[in-house]
Amino acid sequence: MPSWLERLREDIDSILQRDPAARSRWEVLTCYPGLHALWLHRLAHFLWTRRWYWLARFLSHLARWLTGIEIHPGATIGRRVFIDHGMGVVIGETAEIGDDCTIYQGVTLGGTSLYRGVKRHPTLEAGVVVGAGAKVLGGFTVGAGAKIGSNAVVVKPVPAGATAVGTLARILEPEHEESRDEARRRKAEEIGFTAYGLTKDLDDPLAKALHALLDHAVESDRRFAELVRRLEAAGIALPDLPGEDQGFDPQRVSRWVE
Repeated sequence: MPSWLERLREDIDSILQRDPAARSRWEVLTCYPGLHALWLHRLAHFLWTRRWYWLARFLSHLARWLTGIEIHPGATIGRRVFIDHGMGVVIGETAEIGDDCTIYQGVTLGGTSLYRGVKRHPTLEAGVVVGAGAKVLGGFTVGAGAKIGSNAVVVKPVPAGATAVGTLARILEPEHEESRDEARRRKAEEIGFTAYGLTKDLDDPLAKALHALLDHAVESDRRFAELVRRLEAAGIALPDLPGEDQGFDPQRVSRWVE
């Protein structure tokens, strides 16, 4: 079991590794409210586990006043956790945060239940990153290495290594993202559009709108293909138009329906 001094050095070194603005251990020790909030929480949590409830709550209240970070003394926080900037962070009583997690300002790890004695707040497994302003609400688990996008509202489990974005958050798994980008490219080529400069990392509003249109077209194709498959499974065959192959063609389906 490492001593408190070793734990402090470990916390400082982890901040130096993750924050390019940090220049020295002395700067981190004296000027980083996330570090101060974590160490005051560890003391408050020690008191909480020994049933010194009021004193633990009062200490967490002082920590909130000093740092702008509110951590309930009942929350469990692992090693090398980095709360960057931290103003407005709220971490609830039954929250559990694994080792090497990173939490940015304005994050809420909150609950959706008012019942006592139940798991009301989320569990973050090791290496999770929660972006600024995100809200993770409920007693579910965010898997190891997952990422929560800025301002996302997450109310369901997130698989390990996945990314949750948006309100209400949708889950993006790496392999799904690759296939979606490939589907976009194919659809753009089909309609004679070259998606030059459109990448998933680009924040241009026009690019987002075009991506949404391409995603809609891809999803429409998928639904038409599923419709054809189910019709054929039910013994209803679509008549082939002259000069067309047997592959799926949405225009063939629409003409057949008409």
